[in-house]
Amino acid sequence: MADPPSCCRPCSTCLLCLYSCRWITAKKEKRRGLRTTKCDCSWFFFLFCVFLFTLVWLYIAIIILNDFHNFNEFIFKQQKLWLDWSLVLLIATAVLITYSAVLLLLALCLQLCGQPLKLHWLHKILLIITALVVAAAFTGLGIKWAEEWRSARISLQATGPFLHIGIVGGMTLLAWPLASAIYRTHNTGLKVFLLLAYSAVMIALYLAPLGITSPCIMEENQLPPKPALVGHRGAPMLAPENTLMSLHKAVDCDVQVFETDVMVSADGVPFLMHDEKLTRTTNVQTVFPERATLNSTAFNWTDLQQLDAGSWFLERRPFPSVQSLSHSDRMQATRQKIPSLGQVLDAAKESNISIMFDLRPENHSDYQSFVNATLEVILHSGIPLQQVLWLPDGFREQVQQQVPGIQQIYGRKRLQDEKEPLLHVNLPYQDMSSEEIKQYRQDNISVNLYVVNQPWLFSVLWCSGVSSVTTNACQVLKEMKRPIWLLPSSTYLMIWIVVDCVSFLMILWAFLLMK
Repeated sequence: MADPPSCCRPCSTCLLCLYSCRWITAKKEKRRGLRTTKCDCSWFFFLFCVFLFTLVWLYIAIIILNDFHNFNEFIFKQQKLWLDWSLVLLIATAVLITYSAVLLLLALCLQLCGQPLKLHWLHKILLIITALVVAAAFTGLGIKWAEEWRSARISLQATGPFLHIGIVGGMTLLAWPLASAIYRTHNTGLKVFLLLAYSAVMIALYLAPLGITSPCIMEENQLPPKPALVGHRGAPMLAPENTLMSLHKAVDCDVQVFETDVMVSADGVPFLMHDEKLTRTTNVQTVFPERATLNSTAFNWTDLQQLDAGSWFLERRPFPSVQSLSHSDRMQATRQKIPSLGQVLDAAKESNISIMFDLRPENHSDYQSFVNATLEVILHSGIPLQQVLWLPDGFREQVQQQVPGIQQIYGRKRLQDEKEPLLHVNLPYQDMSSEEIKQYRQDNISVNLYVVNQPWLFSVLWCSGVSSVTTNACQVLKEMKRPIWLLPSSTYLMIWIVVDCVSFLMILWAFLLMK
């Protein structure tokens, strides 16, 4: 049997320099009779595992971008430091995956060239550090942000078919260096092990589509209507959150519901604010430095009206879209004040948009008075009551009795022994499976899921039949005329067969070519 083809000496020398840090020619390396030892094979296997480990983390990092604004807010509350940590995450992940990918590519090329895989000690240390960093990232995610694992499972409904094609392609390309290694080794047991392991993996990959499910594998005429958009605190990518400017920007995005949070001032005026403290979205530290750490409800309405609720948006740039704002929008943002609930209801009535809100904080000792003050403002505003969507669970029965026209939105799934059937539910998107969404839709229960920012996630929920989604990115989802992809089952079956057949033929070609 002839030796497998090898590459030119300058190429081999260059590969050795980068992988082994051996600044000698491949010819000298060959004369010294160096071979790949079992220890070298173990390090190659470790390199391959680190690459896969880092690749999985890259996938997870891309998926959690949908919810990363929540992480930025969490860090601000803890450290009083605002930074778009998603950029840090992506840059660090890109560095790690690039390093391990380049090192793996060098190793595969060295194998094809018939050169020993003598990994330098510096690379070994860096690989161990890479593995530890990624392991720490996974551990932190599991401890502090466990719901993102459910996000990852949902993402497979959007990416599963394409991940299958990519993995099959990658494993097919691996056939060339694998065939080279099998033909070069004289250990029969190792040959059999490599062939059986590779064959088992490929058979599993060829049959994987049997377990891939996605609501977007359907006929075009089965696609449900596009979900309605609910503006999360308005349009927070285009204007300061929970302001009148944000409401008007949401209206421009064809949003049907303005979702917000209501608190009540010390003198009984309901106003819009999400955080318990005013430090993130106002200049309270400048205007009232000695009271900046107090809860929002400790300020009276006169004090709240002195605060600037828009300049922080331009200074901290909570979303990348802030950079593209026009000059007029920037000027308008600097003039934003904290709006009262009455002002927002008037604007909603004028724009013919519904309003959905939480009343915070629910553990406050005067919460019942907060409910009464809020209901009084709603009734006094004259807004059609069907345009008001009530989220708070506290004193819900009292609200239903006093103002029966308000739509009740429940933050839970229906119960088996439900006395009154739920008509509207509002849940995190991780809490509802595609099957549950379809069942609720058949039972005429309106389902709103939050917070949905990425087109891939919106596409999956659209195909599942969700009624509406709460989003920060209304300007992005507004432009989507159909899901990112939609495949009839017959087309998907044909793609599956073609991909598997092409892969099988290429693997046969690789083993015949390297023989």
